[in-house]
Amino acid sequence: MSNKKFRLIDVILSVICVVFVAEAAAPVASIGNSQFFWWILMIIAFLLPYGLISSELGTAYSGDGGIYDWVSTAYPKTKWGARVSWYYFINFPLWMASLAVMCPDLLGIIFGVDINPWISLLIQLAFIWIITLIACYPVCDSIIILNISAAIKILLALVIGILGIYFVVQNGFVNDMAPSTFLPSFDLGSLSYISVIIFNFLGFEVVCTYADSMQKPKVQIPQAIITGGIVIAAIYLFSAFGIGAAVPTNEISVDSGIVDAVALIIGDSGGILVVAVALLFLITLFGNMISWSMGVNSTAAYAADKGDMPKLWSKRWKRNDMPIGSAFASGILASIICALGLVIELISPESSLFWSFFALNLVMLLLSYIPVFPAFLKLRKNDPDTPRPFRVPGKGIFLRILAYVPMLLTIVSIFFTAIPLSMDTETLSYYLPITIGSVITVIIGEIIIASLRAKKKRKNKINEVN
Repeated sequence: MSNKKFRLIDVILSVICVVFVAEAAAPVASIGNSQFFWWILMIIAFLLPYGLISSELGTAYSGDGGIYDWVSTAYPKTKWGARVSWYYFINFPLWMASLAVMCPDLLGIIFGVDINPWISLLIQLAFIWIITLIACYPVCDSIIILNISAAIKILLALVIGILGIYFVVQNGFVNDMAPSTFLPSFDLGSLSYISVIIFNFLGFEVVCTYADSMQKPKVQIPQAIITGGIVIAAIYLFSAFGIGAAVPTNEISVDSGIVDAVALIIGDSGGILVVAVALLFLITLFGNMISWSMGVNSTAAYAADKGDMPKLWSKRWKRNDMPIGSAFASGILASIICALGLVIELISPESSLFWSFFALNLVMLLLSYIPVFPAFLKLRKNDPDTPRPFRVPGKGIFLRILAYVPMLLTIVSIFFTAIPLSMDTETLSYYLPITIGSVITVIIGEIIIASLRAKKKRKNKINEVN
C-alpha cells in the first residue's frame, strides 16, 4: 500500500480534474447566447446544492462505496443501491469509448496526418488499456497526473477565454449580442444540452472515494468541494464566453471540442497553437479517465462485495488491494464498444460516434444520481446519530428544495437527451440510438440485479438451513 497522502491542494486539484470536463464545454456553446442563462441557472440550482449535499454525505459516509453506499444505506431493502452501482459503473466504459474516439483525431491534428479506421481502432484500444492499467495502482501514485491534468484544464479554459476577448477586441462579436439573445431558449436543441451542463458539474463524490488517501479527509473533502466548485464555475463561464463571443454558433457541432473552438477563433494562422492545444487536450483526456476510473472501480468493487454487482468485479490485486476486477471489466466493455463503433463507421461514415457514446454515457450517469438527493433527506431523518463533520445548513422545506430541485433538473435533462419529441427522420436518426441504447442498458442492468438478488436469496436460505 502507498504511504503517500493527498494534501489539501492535491484534493482541490483532484476535484478540478474529475469535475471539469473540457471536451463538453464547446458543444454547449452551439445553443448560442442563451447558454449563459443555462450555465448560471445550473450553477445556482444544481452545482451549489449538489456540492453541499456531496460534502455532507462524503464526510459522513466516506470510503470506497461512494454514491452506492449513500443510496443503499438510505434504502437498504430496495434495489436502488444496486441500480445506482450499475448505472454508475456502465457510464464509465461508454464515456471512455467516446473519448477514445477523439484520440485519433487529436493525433491527426498533432502530426498532420489522416488516420485510417483500423489504425484509429488500435489507437483507441491503446488509450483504453493505458487508463485501465494505471487504474490498477493507488490513486496517490497518480497524484502528479491528476495535478498536471487539472492545471492544463485551467490553462485551456483561460486560453479559450483570452482568445475570445482578443478576437472581440480586434474584430467585434461574431454572433448577435442583443440582450434578447441572452434570454433562455426552450427549443429541443437547447434543452437537450442541459444534460451536458449538469454532466460538467458531476464527480464530487468520486473525490470522496479517495478519503483513505487524504491526510484529513473530514476537513479536506468539504474544503476541496467548495473551493474547487467555485473555480470550476468561474472557468466554465470564462471559456463559455470566449467560445460564444468569437465562434459562429452555426459552426459548432456536437463533436466540437476546445481544439475546434481554438481553430475557428484563430483560423489557419494559428497552426502551432492549435497543435499545442490538441496535445494538451489529449493529456487532459487521460487525466479525466484516470481520476474517474479509480472512483468508479472502487464503487463497483464495493457493490460487488455487498452482492449487488457481479462477484468478479470485487477481485482485488493482492499487491496493493486495488479493484482490478472492475477495472478490467471497464476496459473490456470499452474495447467492445469501440470495435462496434468501427463497424458503425464503416457502414455509416457520417455517423457521430462521439456524441452517440457520450450521450448514452450521459443518460446512464445522470440516472445514477437521481436517488442520491432523496437519500440525503432520508439519511438526515433516519440516521441522525452518524457524525457529520460538514453539515448542510438549514432544515425542513429549505433542505427539501435543496434536494428536489437538482433531482428534478436531472430527470428533465435525461428526458430531453434520450426522448425524441418529433417524428421527423432527422430527429429520429439523432435520438433513437440514444433511446434504444438507454433502454437496452437499463434492461441489462435489471437482469443482472435480479440474477444477483436471486442468488443472494438462495445463499441465505442455505445458510438458514445449515
